Amino acid sequence: MEVIKAIALDDEPIALDIVKRFAAKVPYLALQRTFLNARDAEAYLQQHEDIHLLFLDVHMPDINGIDLFKKLDPKPLVIFSTAYPNYALAGFELEALDYLLKPYSFERFEKACQRAKEMLELKGILDTEQILYVKDGYQLVRVNLDEVGYVEAVGNYIRFHLADQEVLARMTIKDFLMEKGTQDFMQVHRSFVVNKKHLDKIARQSLWVFENELPIGVSYAKSIKDEFQV
Repeated sequence: MEVIKAIALDDEPIALDIVKRFAAKVPYLALQRTFLNARDAEAYLQQHEDIHLLFLDVHMPDINGIDLFKKLDPKPLVIFSTAYPNYALAGFELEALDYLLKPYSFERFEKACQRAKEMLELKGILDTEQILYVKDGYQLVRVNLDEVGYVEAVGNYIRFHLADQEVLARMTIKDFLMEKGTQDFMQVHRSFVVNKKHLDKIARQSLWVFENELPIGVSYAKSIKDEFQV
Protein backbone atom coordinates (compact mmCIF):
# COMPACT_ATOMS: atom_id res chain seq x y z
CA MET A 1 0.00 0.00 0.00
CA GLU A 2 1.29 3.45 -0.89
CA VAL A 3 1.08 6.04 1.85
CA ILE A 4 0.87 9.80 2.00
CA LYS A 5 4.23 11.22 3.04
CA ALA A 6 3.73 14.25 5.24
CA ILE A 7 5.54 16.69 7.48
CA ALA A 8 4.18 19.12 10.06
CA LEU A 9 5.33 22.60 11.04
CA ASP A 10 4.10 24.37 14.16
CA ASP A 11 5.86 26.55 16.72
CA GLU A 12 3.96 24.84 19.56
CA PRO A 13 5.32 21.43 20.70
CA ILE A 14 1.91 20.43 22.08
CA ALA A 15 0.31 21.05 18.68
CA LEU A 16 2.91 18.85 17.01
CA ASP A 17 2.31 16.12 19.59
CA ILE A 18 -1.38 16.14 18.64
CA VAL A 19 -0.52 15.83 14.95
CA LYS A 20 1.81 12.90 15.72
CA ARG A 21 -0.83 11.14 17.81
CA PHE A 22 -3.59 11.65 15.25
CA ALA A 23 -1.36 10.74 12.28
CA ALA A 24 -0.48 7.42 13.94
CA LYS A 25 -4.16 6.49 13.74
CA VAL A 26 -4.48 7.13 10.00
CA PRO A 27 -3.18 3.99 8.27
CA TYR A 28 -2.45 5.60 4.90
CA LEU A 29 -0.56 8.57 6.40
CA ALA A 30 3.19 8.49 7.13
CA LEU A 31 4.36 11.51 9.10
CA GLN A 32 8.04 11.76 8.15
CA ARG A 33 9.16 14.68 10.32
CA THR A 34 7.85 17.49 12.51
CA PHE A 35 9.39 20.94 12.78
CA LEU A 36 9.23 23.83 15.24
CA ASN A 37 11.28 26.06 12.96
CA ALA A 38 10.07 27.25 9.55
CA ARG A 39 13.55 27.53 8.07
CA ASP A 40 14.32 23.87 8.88
CA ALA A 41 11.01 22.74 7.39
CA GLU A 42 11.62 24.73 4.20
CA ALA A 43 15.11 23.26 3.82
CA TYR A 44 13.75 19.74 4.33
CA LEU A 45 11.10 20.23 1.64
CA GLN A 46 13.72 21.46 -0.81
CA GLN A 47 15.65 18.24 -0.27
CA HIS A 48 12.61 15.93 -0.23
CA GLU A 49 10.36 16.70 -3.16
CA ASP A 50 8.49 13.43 -2.60
CA ILE A 51 6.57 14.92 0.35
CA HIS A 52 2.89 14.89 -0.56
CA LEU A 53 1.34 16.82 2.31
CA LEU A 54 2.25 19.66 4.66
CA PHE A 55 0.44 20.34 7.95
CA LEU A 56 1.21 24.02 8.44
CA ASP A 57 0.48 26.36 11.31
CA VAL A 58 -0.42 29.85 10.16
CA HIS A 59 0.45 32.03 13.14
CA MET A 60 4.16 31.62 13.97
CA PRO A 61 6.62 34.14 15.41
CA ASP A 62 9.30 33.96 12.70
CA ILE A 63 7.08 33.78 9.61
CA ASN A 64 3.42 33.60 8.68
CA GLY A 65 2.58 30.10 7.45
CA ILE A 66 0.71 31.47 4.46
CA ASP A 67 3.73 33.55 3.41
CA LEU A 68 5.96 30.51 3.81
CA PHE A 69 3.73 28.40 1.61
CA LYS A 70 3.77 31.06 -1.12
CA LYS A 71 7.57 30.69 -1.26
CA LEU A 72 7.60 26.91 -1.68
CA ASP A 73 8.40 25.46 -5.08
CA PRO A 74 7.30 22.81 -5.73
CA LYS A 75 4.31 23.03 -3.43
CA PRO A 76 2.93 19.97 -1.63
CA LEU A 77 -0.72 19.77 -0.69
CA VAL A 78 -1.27 21.89 2.40
CA ILE A 79 -3.59 21.70 5.39
CA PHE A 80 -3.42 24.89 7.43
CA SER A 81 -4.08 24.96 11.15
CA THR A 82 -4.49 27.88 13.52
CA ALA A 83 -6.53 29.19 16.40
CA TYR A 84 -7.42 32.29 14.34
CA PRO A 85 -10.41 31.79 12.01
CA ASN A 86 -9.77 35.04 10.12
CA TYR A 87 -6.91 33.36 8.23
CA ALA A 88 -9.21 30.84 6.57
CA LEU A 89 -10.00 32.93 3.49
CA ALA A 90 -6.34 33.58 2.72
CA GLY A 91 -5.66 29.86 3.08
CA PHE A 92 -8.35 28.86 0.63
CA GLU A 93 -7.20 31.50 -1.86
CA LEU A 94 -3.92 29.54 -1.96
CA GLU A 95 -5.95 26.41 -2.79
CA ALA A 96 -5.35 24.93 0.63
CA LEU A 97 -6.78 21.44 0.88
CA ASP A 98 -8.33 22.16 4.26
CA TYR A 99 -8.22 24.48 7.24
CA LEU A 100 -8.16 23.05 10.77
CA LEU A 101 -9.32 25.42 13.47
CA LYS A 102 -7.63 24.63 16.79
CA PRO A 103 -8.51 22.77 18.90
CA TYR A 104 -9.70 20.14 16.43
CA SER A 105 -10.81 16.55 16.94
CA PHE A 106 -9.35 13.39 15.45
CA GLU A 107 -12.48 13.04 13.32
CA ARG A 108 -11.87 16.48 11.82
CA PHE A 109 -8.19 15.67 11.26
CA GLU A 110 -9.07 12.37 9.59
CA LYS A 111 -11.55 14.11 7.30
CA ALA A 112 -8.81 16.47 6.13
CA CYS A 113 -6.47 13.52 5.52
CA GLN A 114 -9.17 11.78 3.51
CA ARG A 115 -9.38 14.85 1.27
CA ALA A 116 -5.64 14.62 0.69
CA LYS A 117 -5.92 10.94 -0.15
CA GLU A 118 -8.72 11.54 -2.64
CA MET A 119 -6.86 14.42 -4.29
CA LEU A 120 -3.63 12.42 -4.70
CA GLU A 121 -5.55 9.46 -6.09
CA LEU A 122 -7.39 11.73 -8.50
CA LYS A 123 -4.09 13.13 -9.75
CA GLY A 124 -2.72 9.62 -10.19
CA ILE A 125 0.09 10.34 -7.73
CA LEU A 126 -1.05 7.79 -5.19
CA ASP A 127 -2.65 4.37 -5.42
CA THR A 128 -3.77 3.36 -1.94
CA GLU A 129 -6.10 0.54 -2.96
CA GLN A 130 -4.95 -2.82 -1.63
CA ILE A 131 -5.93 -5.75 -3.82
CA LEU A 132 -5.21 -9.41 -3.12
CA TYR A 133 -6.10 -12.29 -5.43
CA VAL A 134 -6.69 -15.56 -3.58
CA LYS A 135 -7.82 -19.03 -4.53
CA ASP A 136 -11.23 -19.92 -3.16
CA GLY A 137 -11.82 -23.50 -4.29
CA TYR A 138 -11.18 -23.51 -8.03
CA GLN A 139 -11.80 -19.79 -8.41
CA LEU A 140 -9.43 -16.83 -8.21
CA VAL A 141 -11.20 -14.20 -6.10
CA ARG A 142 -10.34 -10.51 -5.93
CA VAL A 143 -10.24 -9.23 -2.35
CA ASN A 144 -10.00 -5.52 -1.59
CA LEU A 145 -8.12 -5.48 1.71
CA ASP A 146 -9.51 -2.03 2.54
CA GLU A 147 -12.94 -3.67 2.76
CA VAL A 148 -11.81 -6.57 4.95
CA GLY A 149 -13.03 -6.16 8.52
CA TYR A 150 -11.08 -9.03 9.99
CA VAL A 151 -9.22 -12.22 9.12
CA GLU A 152 -9.94 -15.49 10.92
CA ALA A 153 -7.68 -18.55 11.12
CA VAL A 154 -9.42 -21.76 10.07
CA GLY A 155 -6.90 -24.60 10.25
CA ASN A 156 -4.50 -24.18 7.33
CA TYR A 157 -6.81 -21.56 5.81
CA ILE A 158 -7.85 -18.04 6.62
CA ARG A 159 -11.27 -16.53 6.13
CA PHE A 160 -11.56 -12.91 5.04
CA HIS A 161 -14.64 -11.28 6.58
CA LEU A 162 -16.01 -8.40 4.53
CA ALA A 163 -19.21 -6.50 5.20
CA ASP A 164 -21.17 -8.46 2.60
CA GLN A 165 -19.18 -11.65 1.96
CA GLU A 166 -16.62 -14.13 3.25
CA VAL A 167 -13.67 -15.52 1.27
CA LEU A 168 -11.71 -18.61 2.28
CA ALA A 169 -8.06 -18.79 1.18
CA ARG A 170 -5.31 -21.37 1.67
CA MET A 171 -2.93 -19.24 3.70
CA THR A 172 -2.03 -18.93 7.38
CA ILE A 173 -2.34 -15.76 9.43
CA LYS A 174 1.44 -15.68 9.73
CA ASP A 175 1.78 -15.86 5.94
CA PHE A 176 -0.79 -13.11 5.49
CA LEU A 177 0.94 -10.74 7.91
CA MET A 178 4.39 -11.42 6.45
CA GLU A 179 3.44 -11.24 2.79
CA LYS A 180 0.31 -9.10 2.57
CA GLY A 181 -0.23 -7.53 5.95
CA THR A 182 0.10 -3.75 6.18
CA GLN A 183 -0.05 -1.19 8.93
CA ASP A 184 -3.85 -1.33 8.59
CA PHE A 185 -3.99 -4.79 10.15
CA MET A 186 -3.26 -5.85 13.72
CA GLN A 187 -3.26 -9.28 15.30
CA VAL A 188 -5.47 -9.35 18.40
CA HIS A 189 -5.65 -13.09 19.03
CA ARG A 190 -3.85 -16.15 17.69
CA SER A 191 -6.89 -16.73 15.45
CA PHE A 192 -7.84 -13.15 14.53
CA VAL A 193 -6.32 -10.18 12.72
CA VAL A 194 -8.42 -7.03 12.50
CA ASN A 195 -8.46 -4.11 10.12
CA LYS A 196 -8.09 -1.11 12.43
CA LYS A 197 -10.22 1.06 10.14
CA HIS A 198 -13.26 -1.12 10.77
CA LEU A 199 -13.09 -1.38 14.56
CA ASP A 200 -16.44 -0.51 16.11
CA LYS A 201 -15.62 -0.80 19.81
CA ILE A 202 -12.88 -2.05 22.15
CA ALA A 203 -13.33 -3.45 25.65
CA ARG A 204 -10.90 -5.11 28.04
CA GLN A 205 -11.25 -8.65 26.69
CA SER A 206 -13.11 -8.17 23.42
CA LEU A 207 -13.46 -5.92 20.41
CA TRP A 208 -16.12 -5.56 17.74
CA VAL A 209 -15.84 -5.45 13.96
CA PHE A 210 -18.94 -5.35 11.74
CA GLU A 211 -20.87 -5.82 15.02
CA ASN A 212 -19.15 -9.20 15.57
CA GLU A 213 -17.47 -9.70 18.95
CA LEU A 214 -13.91 -11.01 18.74
CA PRO A 215 -11.73 -12.11 21.68
CA ILE A 216 -8.52 -10.31 22.64
CA GLY A 217 -5.69 -12.74 23.39
CA VAL A 218 -3.80 -12.22 26.64
CA SER A 219 -0.47 -11.87 24.85
CA TYR A 220 -1.91 -9.17 22.55
CA ALA A 221 -3.68 -7.07 25.18
CA LYS A 222 -0.76 -4.72 25.91
CA SER A 223 -0.06 -3.91 22.26
CA ILE A 224 -3.77 -3.16 21.74
CA LYS A 225 -3.81 -0.92 24.80
CA ASP A 226 -0.73 0.95 23.58
CA GLU A 227 -2.05 1.28 20.03
CA PHE A 228 -5.46 2.68 20.92
CA GLN A 229 -4.62 4.23 24.31
CA VAL A 230 -7.44 2.40 26.07
